[in-house]
Amino acid sequence: MDAKILIVEDEVGLVTALRDRLRKEGYAVSVAKDGVQGFDLATHEHFDLILLDLMLPAQSGLTVCQKLRQQGANTPILMLTARRQTMDKVVGLRTGADDYLTKPFKMAELLARVDALLRRAGRIVETKSERYEAGKIQVDLRRTEVTRGGRVVPLSAKEFQLLRYFVEHRGTTLSRETLLHEVWGYDATPSTRTVDVHVAWLRQKLEEDPKNPQLIHTVVGLGYKFAE
Repeated sequence: MDAKILIVEDEVGLVTALRDRLRKEGYAVSVAKDGVQGFDLATHEHFDLILLDLMLPAQSGLTVCQKLRQQGANTPILMLTARRQTMDKVVGLRTGADDYLTKPFKMAELLARVDALLRRAGRIVETKSERYEAGKIQVDLRRTEVTRGGRVVPLSAKEFQLLRYFVEHRGTTLSRETLLHEVWGYDATPSTRTVDVHVAWLRQKLEEDPKNPQLIHTVVGLGYKFAE
């Protein structure tokens, strides 16, 4: 059974982005839009992880977290907040949160935190293969390592995040806008040219002939597609 995640967040755009992306990753997702509803769901249903906003209508995330811990709930909690002060982080962690992420954040970073918390709690369920091979290229998603002919290929964090998204959606035509949204984050402001530049860098590092790519194909007028 897929890991179940509860999102307690009142920012509509962020809720949509988180819910859609987590479901694409294979998680079962429920949503609460205020602290009271979030607390009620968390105490009446089983969840493997809770994404909990600090500032919520009706009841704050800090209060929800504190009440859950007082009741003995040990569900991992990743607290989300727009605040940047160190004190808020300290209070959140002391209240019982397991981790803390400040908005705006990149979707890839949130997914990494989710993955780490689920693994730490022994609650993760693998929904996809973590290794991919194509010719001389091997991609190890868990170890965040790429090799070509047995030699490690140095990639920047963003290059690897883009490659990971391609690998996980291989065979699917992906628009530049989709890649910006999913890889650079829901709040991304770069232009679609950013995607083209990073694709060019990946081709230089992975393709036998970057001018005649066999892995990352250009779909004219639509975007890119990673070979199956």
